[in-house]
Order: sequence, then structure tokens, then C-alpha cells
Amino acid sequence: MNQVALVGRLTKDPMLRKFAEGRLQTSFVLAINRNFKNQKGEVDTDFVLCTVWGRTAENTAKHCGKGSLIGVGGRIQSRTYERADGKRVYVTEVIADDIRFLATKNRTHDNLYGEPDANEASSSADEGATEHFQLPEKEMEGLPIF
Repeated sequence: MNQVALVGRLTKDPMLRKFAEGRLQTSFVLAINRNFKNQKGEVDTDFVLCTVWGRTAENTAKHCGKGSLIGVGGRIQSRTYERADGKRVYVTEVIADDIRFLATKNRTHDNLYGEPDANEASSSADEGATEHFQLPEKEMEGLPIF
């Protein structure tokens, strides 16, 4: 069984990509707070790469901006690619089948489209890790549990 259910915030505006065969895709990093505090009394955050295809990708890019609270249902997928310098890169991501818009925020950019970039998967996860997203306990009350 390979099922994933996550609730978290987008670390940046999702950018929609249109591929040659007409398929639409977007990838984003979801910041997810852990359910407990660390030894310092702080809540740690995990950053998870998610990929969405088709109409769901289009709606996510259109209606969600950085900081939007969303629910993601899908599966985990692992893949590899080779960078220009010959180094093999391993990527683990969630392929989302279902997106729930829980608390959307406006996009900071008007342009929905971005260019596909093979290195984005690794750079997006690193980029998101520089920011700490804390989901206020008040907002967590009443959220659906998948």
C-alpha cells in the first residue's frame, strides 16, 4: 500500500508547466509542522516535494499562493536523474491525486506558467528549508483528518 495524506502550507507560488503533449504539471514544496515539540520546545517542520498533474495542477496554480494551507492526498514516488556535472540525484516526492484548498492565499506573481527545470526538485526543497512555517494551533482546530 502506498498512500500519503498531508496538510501543510505552500512555501512559494506554484508554477504551472505545459509539456509538448499538452499535459499540465506543477510541483511545490509543502511545509508540514510535526505534532510534537523538540527538546528546545519548538515545533519542527518537514518540507515535502509534491507534484500534481492535469486539471488539479491547473486549479492549484490558479487558486493557491505562497502560504496557502492545503491538504494533499496521493502516493510516494522515487526517481533519479543525472545532473550536467554527471552526479546522480535521487528525488522522493508525493504524486498528488487529490488537493483540498483549506485556506488559500493570493498569489504573489500573476504569471501562472514557469519553465520546466530538471534541477528544480532538489533546489525547491533546499529553498523551502530556509524558511520556518509555523501553523498556528488556532488554524489546526477543525481541520479534516485524512
